[in-house]
Amino acid sequence: MTGMGTAEGCEGFFERVGPGRFRATEYTRGPWDAGSQHAGPPAALLGRAVEERPGARADMRIARITYEILRPVPIGELEVTTDVLRSGRSTEVVEAALGPVGAPPVMLARALRIRVAEESVPAVVSGPQLPTPGEVEVTPFFPVPWETGYHSAMETRFTEGAFVEPGPGTCWMRMKVPLIAGEETRPLDRVLIAADSGNGISAVMDFGRYLFINSDLTVHLHRHPVGEWACVQARTSVDAAGIGLADAQLHDEKGPIGRSAQSLYVAPRA
Repeated sequence: MTGMGTAEGCEGFFERVGPGRFRATEYTRGPWDAGSQHAGPPAALLGRAVEERPGARADMRIARITYEILRPVPIGELEVTTDVLRSGRSTEVVEAALGPVGAPPVMLARALRIRVAEESVPAVVSGPQLPTPGEVEVTPFFPVPWETGYHSAMETRFTEGAFVEPGPGTCWMRMKVPLIAGEETRPLDRVLIAADSGNGISAVMDFGRYLFINSDLTVHLHRHPVGEWACVQARTSVDAAGIGLADAQLHDEKGPIGRSAQSLYVAPRA
């Protein structure tokens, strides 16, 4: 398969409106609040900002990026800033912040970038080889109260489980629209926009009866992703006190590329 699906057009998850400024579109809308974004699109936008910052070294790439979701990310005009916290010969740490223009940040990202030299060491690969997205059917998203949102801008294909089946799940995901309207979508965008879905893919409790909200996300990547598809192979554990963990292995069509983890606040719905 090629292309980005039937929703592709001039629109994207975001529109660039000025230096460091973006307008979120309806495609960023999450499934729980009509005025708030799913965390996947802003996570990808912050990852793009780390890679695109002025003076970014071309011989480094993101090995780990951790997000703190301080408050719900609103759908509207947003500002992204970056700051280099540490710069060395082989590693650097870059922080990126996102929030409404002129207001405090609602989401932070801190990325570790490591210097790379292609073919400098032997590659060691471990992990399962999954069925490809072409071998499985499209899996519907769980019911969402509105027509347009993250759920309509992503194609999902489960090889194990489903959104409406409790327990571990393995889901291939592909963007139907670009991250930024009119700009090329990069493989890193595709992984970061999918990684925040681990808790939904592997939900162990009924969506209608319980909340299981993540306020953070950490993504480790040992290999730079390739292709249009990203796969999240996730499982969730929950303690009776109300803290959970969604842990996932990340894949592209060539094999494993890293891991992601989300800390979860779990509680009965009011």
